[in-house]
Amino acid sequence: MSTLSGLASKDNFASDREAAEKIMKVLPGVRQVARENRAFLGRAVRFLAERGIHQFIDIGTGLPTRENVHQVALGATRDARVVYVDNDPIVLVHARALLADNPRTSVINGDLRDPKSIIEHPETQAQIDFGRPFAVILCAIVHFVDDDTEAASIVAHLRDTLPAGGALVLSHGFKGELNDETLAEAEGIYARTKGALKVRDRSTIRDYFSGLELVEPGLVHAGSWRPDHDLEEDQSAPGVLGGVGLVPGRAGR
Repeated sequence: MSTLSGLASKDNFASDREAAEKIMKVLPGVRQVARENRAFLGRAVRFLAERGIHQFIDIGTGLPTRENVHQVALGATRDARVVYVDNDPIVLVHARALLADNPRTSVINGDLRDPKSIIEHPETQAQIDFGRPFAVILCAIVHFVDDDTEAASIVAHLRDTLPAGGALVLSHGFKGELNDETLAEAEGIYARTKGALKVRDRSTIRDYFSGLELVEPGLVHAGSWRPDHDLEEDQSAPGVLGGVGLVPGRAGR
């Protein structure tokens, strides 16, 4: 589970709160960034569901909160199918208990670093029709892979599974104009409490959408992606960038 997810939810772990409190002293706006990231996820799923994409694989879902992927998607279509993926045993138990009565939603134990096993998991194969468009969701998760080559390879593998009309929803920590000293301090705090954290530049994050058609307004701060109200943000400021990329081709039901 990511610290961003923990900050956006009332249900979080002591370790998440500990890391978050320390990081907030260095980056005071991180709580708002977490909320914007969560809201971006909801808007992106709603956009895709209304467009005709009714299948979603949400990797690194974290603890369920309000307006989860299946809830947003079901608001647009009764046919929505969702596979939630996480590798935290507490998250898995909690999520399965909440979703036990929903046959169109599965929760599987999977690790982002092994994308092949996520796609080939029996429950993923049973829930998702790979012959029709589906979306892979990587919200605030890839920045926990600190090796740039490995991160790019993981995203490329998942991107390559998408059929024509499919979509990639991705948000990622953005260093913006953050000075190296502050950035190193924040990454160090996370490394000592939770594990690796690697925020990246805009160009690197943009490359994750290689071969896809970015939906307007493109790769922007999460809060600026099709917001529900007028919003002006400094796009060079540090935070989380979000975007939705579509595989060229017609989405079908």
